[in-house]
Amino acid sequence: MSAPELPPYARALDIGVAKNPPELIGGAPILSMPFSEKVQGRPGFLHGGAISGLLEMAAIAAIHSALIEAGNDAPIKQANVTIDFMRGGLPEMTYAQGKIARLGRTMANVSAFAWQGDPDRIIAQGHMHYLIGGKKPD
Repeated sequence: MSAPELPPYARALDIGVAKNPPELIGGAPILSMPFSEKVQGRPGFLHGGAISGLLEMAAIAAIHSALIEAGNDAPIKQANVTIDFMRGGLPEMTYAQGKIARLGRTMANVSAFAWQGDPDRIIAQGHMHYLIGGKKPD
């Protein structure tokens, strides 16, 4: 899959497509977010909003990559998001990847997972639903 162009919000958090990502199943892009003061919550830990933002960007990257591969550049619109926090994010590189459960004609169901170091020890996961198609934003 091709690397997605990330929106300004992702760039504000220094989220990028991982250059040397750890192994993970599937073809969706793996995103990375370095720890810095701007993503710190309580001292020494990632802010939950930064983790949620990384998960959202990973889900969007997975959908856009799948749509582009299918020859579709339809806009998407978030319909529903649920985030589950499993453990505190430490001051180190954080990775996330979206996994599409279902990509239909008008709806995409995606799960996204964030981890640090070991992809089997996730720090948070998100379940998201996106509407596909409709008017492109002006």
